[in-house]
Amino acid sequence: MGKRLFGTDGIRGVAGGYPLDEATVYAFGVALGDDALGQAEQPEIVIGADTRESGTWIAETVAGGLESRGAKVRHAGIITTPGVAYLTRSGPFVAGVMISASHNPYEDNGIKVFGHNGFKLPDEEESVIEDEILRLRDGEELTPRSTRLVADETLPRQYLEYLLASASVRLDGVKLAIDCGNGASYRLAPELFRRLGASVTELACEPDGRNINRDCGALHTENLRQTVMAGGFDFGVAFDGDADRAMFVSPAGKVVNGDAVLLAAGRALLAAGHLPGNTVVATVMSNLGLERALAGDGIRMVRTPVGDKYVLEEMERLGAMLGGEQSGHVIFREYSTTGDGMLTALRLFEIARRAGMTLDELTADLRTYPQKLVNIRVRERKDFQQVPAIAEEIRRAEEEMGDTGRVLVRYSGTEPLARVMVEAAQPEHVDRFTARIAEAIRREMGV
Repeated sequence: MGKRLFGTDGIRGVAGGYPLDEATVYAFGVALGDDALGQAEQPEIVIGADTRESGTWIAETVAGGLESRGAKVRHAGIITTPGVAYLTRSGPFVAGVMISASHNPYEDNGIKVFGHNGFKLPDEEESVIEDEILRLRDGEELTPRSTRLVADETLPRQYLEYLLASASVRLDGVKLAIDCGNGASYRLAPELFRRLGASVTELACEPDGRNINRDCGALHTENLRQTVMAGGFDFGVAFDGDADRAMFVSPAGKVVNGDAVLLAAGRALLAAGHLPGNTVVATVMSNLGLERALAGDGIRMVRTPVGDKYVLEEMERLGAMLGGEQSGHVIFREYSTTGDGMLTALRLFEIARRAGMTLDELTADLRTYPQKLVNIRVRERKDFQQVPAIAEEIRRAEEEMGDTGRVLVRYSGTEPLARVMVEAAQPEHVDRFTARIAEAIRREMGV
């Protein structure tokens, strides 16, 4: 029980297994209820979920724990993660809970928590809740119980109306293909863009509880790409399971990721005078090509650890209005407190329409440096710089590449994996240094 529950994006695991077994999920509800009682006499908490078959029992078990402490629960039903964040900050809710494992397969699930301000909980508060969960599991006779939840359909409608109200450009005449990944956006996204005038073709909008993210969505854009190119579409967009990220496809079939969105949006905000400090916040995973393209426009790029909560924390600290991740989490701080795929699509389509440009034209000058990511399963986590063989390989790579490349070696926040990323102007450097560093990790720490 000593292992850490919260990773970089909440609690995540195989549904039914630790830490998403019934007892731990119930203890989470109890612990969050205790935390909420410290903020309000009769706290109200909103719960939403994506389309996984395990979402219902997890949500109802969390609700059982919350209600055991006197909290009132409202259920938003199937809704996106940013939808829960919006409801939490705009409504009477002390906290919001999203049941989702984002881009993972259906067997997995997760629990994400938002405070009343719509922010994901800071690490310190997560640690307090985590300690309480473990104390409850180890020290009390818990009898898990669930509360039957009935979805309040007005809640996702509130979020949809908010997005519509934020739109400043109609999409009449736009031909749009949307891949919802059989996930949380499958009803909301098509309606949003149809109401703005677009002609919408739906892909992967038939969830069955087990097909979320399966060969579709933001991580699998092959079908969307073929559809866009064959059908003469103006835009293609793919969301992941909880729609906090989006990936795009241009008319020519180019996949436009979060880095390209940050470049287009950064330039547009700069031109409009809405980019405070001429600063964009990204993570250590963003491509060196983005940093250099932004610099060419006088825009500073600040990097954070992986995770959109860390991007947002830095944005708040700097007063920045735009930030995000290469993986498609993009935060427009004027409108949202978390990555929001549907909002990102709205803003990007507006930028393209106002400029009279395609996505190909908007991102034509983004030179993406070759990048390779290798995952190595590890038996333990050590400071890489404290393992001489690993530290030496990293040093050699950095010394030889100089300012023409980058090395990033980190641990996964949700799995027992070490991740090695090398990015360089020369492809042979990418392959060679990735292989050498990965092999050193396998020798010293691999399973």
